[in-house]
This record gives sequence, C-alpha cells and structure tokens, in this order.
Amino acid sequence: MSPYVLAVGEALVDEVHRPDGSSAEHPGGSIANVALTLGRLSREVRLATWLGADARGDLVRAWLADSDVALVPGSDGAERTSVAVATLDESGSATYDFDLAWRVPAEALPGADTSAEASAQVGGSAALAVHTGSIAAILEPGATEVRQVLEAARTTSTTTYDPNARPAIMGPAEEVRPRVEALVQLSDVVKVSDEDLGWLYPGADPVSVARDWQRGTPALVVVTFGGKGAVAVSDAGAVEAVAPRVEVVDTVGAGDSFMGALIDGLWEHDLLGADRREALNAVDAATVQQILDRCCAVAAITVSRAGANPPRREEVSR
Repeated sequence: MSPYVLAVGEALVDEVHRPDGSSAEHPGGSIANVALTLGRLSREVRLATWLGADARGDLVRAWLADSDVALVPGSDGAERTSVAVATLDESGSATYDFDLAWRVPAEALPGADTSAEASAQVGGSAALAVHTGSIAAILEPGATEVRQVLEAARTTSTTTYDPNARPAIMGPAEEVRPRVEALVQLSDVVKVSDEDLGWLYPGADPVSVARDWQRGTPALVVVTFGGKGAVAVSDAGAVEAVAPRVEVVDTVGAGDSFMGALIDGLWEHDLLGADRREALNAVDAATVQQILDRCCAVAAITVSRAGANPPRREEVSR
C-alpha cells in the first residue's frame, strides 16, 4: 500500500459574500482544504469527512476528485452538506457563519470492522500522518471521535493539528482553550495563526505561547502572521520566514494551504511516520527554514486568487 496522509474533518461549501455585493459558492472546509493542497502537491491523501448526498455534496466531491483526494468510505452519510457563509471585508479577510453538522464516518474510527476493500482506503497503519483541526476537533459529537482517531494514530503516524478557530460556532474561548491544549499535546506538529492565539490567550505573545506548547508533546509549533510570514519553534530554536509580497484577492483557505504545504515539506524531508518521531524531534533549523519558506510561497499563491484555490506542485516550482 502506498504511503499517504489521512485528513479527518469538515468538507463543506463556502458561500462567499464580497464587499461589492456579489456572491459565489466554492467548495471548502478547513480539513478538506488541507487535503486538497496535499493532492495538488502530488501527495496521496484520503479525507474522512461528512457530506450529504445532495447537489452541494456533489460539488465538493467533484472538486476533491479533480485534485486526487480520495474519500474514506462512509463520508457521504450526512443528511445535508454543510455550508459556511464567508463575508469578506475590503482587505479580503473573511468572517464566518456556519450551518454545519459533523461526525467521523464509522469506517475511519479506531477498531472499525471494515472489509478488505475499505481497509485499503481508510487510514490504519499505512498513514504516514493523520491531520485534523478546526471545527471538526471541537464540535460534538464528532470531536470526541476525532480525539479517538488522533490517540490511536500516534502508534503508527505523525499527528498534526491546526486549531483554526471559528468563534461563531465553537463557543467561548475559555471553554475551547482546554480542549485545544489537549489536542496540542496529542500532536507532533501544530500550526496556529496569531489571530487564533489572540482569541485563545488575549494579550499573550503568540511566539511565547508556541514555546509553551512546544515544551510538551509537539516537536514543531508554527505560528502564522498572515502577510507578515511565520515563526516556527522547535528544539532547534525559533525560525522566521517572510511571506512573499502579492496582491491579495482574499484569504479564504490560506492557512489551510500553509498547513498542507507544511505536511508536504515534512514528507519531503522524510520526517513523517511514528518511526521518524525521533528525527522530527531533532529537526535542524536549516530544514525548518526550507519548509517554512515553501509554506509561505504556497499560501501566497492561494491568497492571490479567489476562494480556497491552492497551487499545484508545478506552480510552486515556478
């Protein structure tokens, strides 16, 4: 079986409203965007999600298939496909409102009794990395199932997490914070935005929070600062990358494309898989710098065009 990444979380339709009054629907969802980025970077990736057998679900399925993202069996069990209403301001930044239902398909849960065909498509021991985050890791009943998947995955896989906070649906920060911290401590790699940390820890320095998190389980914690770039914290110290200057169309999916590129970069440097955990913990600053610079390049391409539309590998190479 070929090595791959298993992404566990929401796929939905973004209903985007622009300042000029126009609107459009784009497939999206934080975890689906990460999976899509990996597929476009020519990585084998499988998505365990929760879609309806409806027109919006068909739109999402076609979008994923076009980028070679395989769906875990059972991912079409929802009554309807979820929707996120994204309202853009003049700078292209988005605020969100959600109509969302979520749970992990049974075939992706630890100990699931699957057929040989399904087992070849799900996660299991062959996954080099298991990624989750955002709404899927907080919204019940799926959040408890996500935690079970992440706990089980640590014996075989690198675990990665992006809180990607959505206050409109997650609840008060003081309730969400301990749940995020618990997931951080189940993860080898964490990516988090400065905005998320500002919501979770008002007034705290984002890099200081990253250092606190990294002293626990994670080998690597990356803080993104939008157009200013990113800072990664590991045992090798802090590494900073500057974002390329581009004309921003909107920021939809930018953080997710950064996360996908981060997993891709770790794969490129043979740092994925539970058997590579010691090497990941010992990663040097030069390697982190290479990975971080490329993540910033991928995110810059994404913000230069509308919707969650990450680049393909050949675009990044150019």
